[in-house]
Amino acid sequence: MRALFPSESCKEPFHSSINPQSWLQVERGKLTKFVPQSPSSIESLIKVPEPSILPFYKPVDYVKVLAEIHEELESCHPTERSSLYLLQYQVFKGLGESKLMRRSLRSAWSKASTVHEKLVFGAWLKYEKQGEDIISDLLSSCGKCVKEFGSIDIASEFPVVETRSSLGKLNDTNLPRVVSFQIGDERITCERHKIAGLSAPFQAMLNGCFTESVCDGVDLSENNISASGMRAIRDFSETGSLCEVAPSLLLEILVFANRFCCEGLKDACDQKLASLVLCRQDAVELIEFALEQNSPVLAASCLQVFLHELPDSLNDEQVVELLSSLDRQQRSIMVGPASFSLYSLLAEVSMNSSPSSDRTVLFIKQLVDCARNRRQKMIALHQLGCVRLLRKECDEAETLFEAALSEGHVYSVLGLARLSHMRGHSTQSYEKISSVLSSYTPLGWMYQERSLYCDADKRWQELEKATELDPTLTYPYMYRAASLMRKQDVQAALAEINRVLGFRLALECLELRFCFYLALEDYQSALCDVQAILTLSPDYRMFGGRVAASQLRILVREHVKSWTTADCWLQLYDTWSLVDDIGSLSVIYQMLESDAAKGVLYFRQSLLLLRLNCPEAAMRSLQLAREHASSEPERLVYEGWILYDTGHCEEGLRKAEESVNLQRSFEAFFLKAYALADSCQDPSCSSTVVSLLEEALKCPSDRLRKGQALNNLGSVYVDCGKLDAAADCYINALKIRHTRAHQGLARVHFLRNDKNAAYAEMTKLIEKARNNASAYEKRSEYCERDLTKADLEMVTCLDPLRVYPYRYRAAVLMDNHKEKEAIAELSRAITFKADLHLLHLRAAFHEHIGDVMGALRDCRAALSVDPNHQEMLELHSRVNSQEP
Repeated sequence: MRALFPSESCKEPFHSSINPQSWLQVERGKLTKFVPQSPSSIESLIKVPEPSILPFYKPVDYVKVLAEIHEELESCHPTERSSLYLLQYQVFKGLGESKLMRRSLRSAWSKASTVHEKLVFGAWLKYEKQGEDIISDLLSSCGKCVKEFGSIDIASEFPVVETRSSLGKLNDTNLPRVVSFQIGDERITCERHKIAGLSAPFQAMLNGCFTESVCDGVDLSENNISASGMRAIRDFSETGSLCEVAPSLLLEILVFANRFCCEGLKDACDQKLASLVLCRQDAVELIEFALEQNSPVLAASCLQVFLHELPDSLNDEQVVELLSSLDRQQRSIMVGPASFSLYSLLAEVSMNSSPSSDRTVLFIKQLVDCARNRRQKMIALHQLGCVRLLRKECDEAETLFEAALSEGHVYSVLGLARLSHMRGHSTQSYEKISSVLSSYTPLGWMYQERSLYCDADKRWQELEKATELDPTLTYPYMYRAASLMRKQDVQAALAEINRVLGFRLALECLELRFCFYLALEDYQSALCDVQAILTLSPDYRMFGGRVAASQLRILVREHVKSWTTADCWLQLYDTWSLVDDIGSLSVIYQMLESDAAKGVLYFRQSLLLLRLNCPEAAMRSLQLAREHASSEPERLVYEGWILYDTGHCEEGLRKAEESVNLQRSFEAFFLKAYALADSCQDPSCSSTVVSLLEEALKCPSDRLRKGQALNNLGSVYVDCGKLDAAADCYINALKIRHTRAHQGLARVHFLRNDKNAAYAEMTKLIEKARNNASAYEKRSEYCERDLTKADLEMVTCLDPLRVYPYRYRAAVLMDNHKEKEAIAELSRAITFKADLHLLHLRAAFHEHIGDVMGALRDCRAALSVDPNHQEMLELHSRVNSQEP
């Protein structure tokens, strides 16, 4: 079944320290030499850069921090919730959990207590959804209006200041009822008590002990108000509104209102001016005036324009100058109590486009100045330290990392260690990290960093320990692979880099393997990897950003035999049946250069990218499929998938029905069946899904898609208890080389009480498939405990991010009354993966052994991952009642 996965964490490109021209000679557009002839040049080709110091919040015990945040959310004042959800976002960002990051931002937005927080978090979510405008358009075409994160009516969010008319009551009935204001040659006659009602100063002037209270006229010529402005003020005193007043006059009146403390008049001007801010230029022209005159509505309206146009607005020097030079009072006027949130957003947007720019420094300096508590300070200080380090401003970076470390951000010690190393004091660097290792629970990044300050043999040991503690770190695999390659142990080098590529499609790892293949003169494999890179990131640049991957592809292709369209299809069938997803991506990339139907190819590309856990790239491919659809019915199908994959199942179904009404097609019926099976919990839907898949199979399609339809149909039959029909579907799918059907057939054997046949069927899948962690996991269900343990150990080796093996091993240990070992097994995975099920099980284990505080901590952290999980809520309630 098609499924969405969380996107990969932020990937840094592989930075080779070499000059490509030292090994790669380009002559008349051709690559004339690939393989370095000397060991030293081989070493330079495959040199691996030091791992980056991430500018994120990375607490030593993220579970504890998430639990603390959840506890604070339960008891805090509503005005504090958004900032706590922002902190939660920062934790998930450090963990690389993109889906959880976005959910935390949405929570911050939904719990916003001020208009400023709504502006900031709405803009942040809009920025995160860049490129998804098509979804709003598609929803509109389905009659569903989406207004989320659009412009807010700022004025309506602020309380209206009313003029206190009681101020204008005359104390002495003998006072003149009117008063004239002399402005130059003109006199503007006003009702005394109404003008007096505008403010306390006017009340004192016109109805108190001042001379003006017994005069018929008051000279205001020296108060920078024009006659037109005074007439508008008179009208406001009588009607309470400013109608048809020119913008320039509003500015004049606002200054006057401030001078004489006319709060109602000032508020009316503020709101009127705010309604006139329609574009960035308006905002630029008015923001300084708004800050000078303490006009929060106008200032917020200007800010909304800047935020709504992110990231483009940060290319405007005037906007950057305005936002980066505010003092504390000005920030308070413009963004109220949401200053830290605002500059967190601006800093992130700036870092994403230009991490070492002056603009980024200015925004993060503002972030540091806005920080109000220990957590905020450590985040801001560490982030600025990373930027200073990137700019090679070593003294400033050292001061910032030390400050962040003193606030409690242990990860900042990496910056201090790296700076000592840059100054030639590697022993000090080693000692700094060793001190952290002895003071805290060891983590993978600690050993990875210490490895940089060791000799080769010791480094290898340190990196083995880093991988043991955190198998998601890519640098250890890359270092080991490069070391093996330098020793000419080719197969071991490839096996090492393939270990990480088996569960994490990291661009830097693909790039390194590309270099290996070049050194081996295996140009076909090199071409495969560079085409996979370009599928994931079309603008990717290799060797520290010096060479476009697209250019290298052109040069490598000169050394590879060209394929015909028929050759490509044969290769695609081979890679698809081998479950070689990277190979399939490469073939499709090559096929897109031909005259073949591009919509179908882009769609198939999106399926592979989802399988490879790259949802953003998959959505880009789906949108390209829509753009290149050859017919209206085909376009509707792709639109349906776009809607379905973004959580709009009903609208996706509607698109499928529209497509079927225009033309019966495999893809339209398949989409309809798929969406219905996923959205309908009623067992009676199964017969409808079966009929839809049967209709799909009657329509023309290629064997790849028919194999998937047969596989899905078999799954539905199994759920309905029709095992014979299911077996027929799986066998027919296998006949057309849909290798994954072995898994479905194994399930049928198991349900027929033939575990041996099920085991044998999964063994066939393992023998055929390139990426088979899931196959080992499934096979483990069909064997005795010893074999199960072996299969699950293999799963963890192939894909350490799969959580079932840890849970199974922990459960077995608990059954054997080895509670500490069971908890340790779960903790092993929790340190690098924030998974609800792991936390849930560990919380239950803690409760079982009477560790109420440990159970409560895990419950709270798990509810940060999924606040609506019913079983977790029940466990939390039960444990919470036991808290001493």
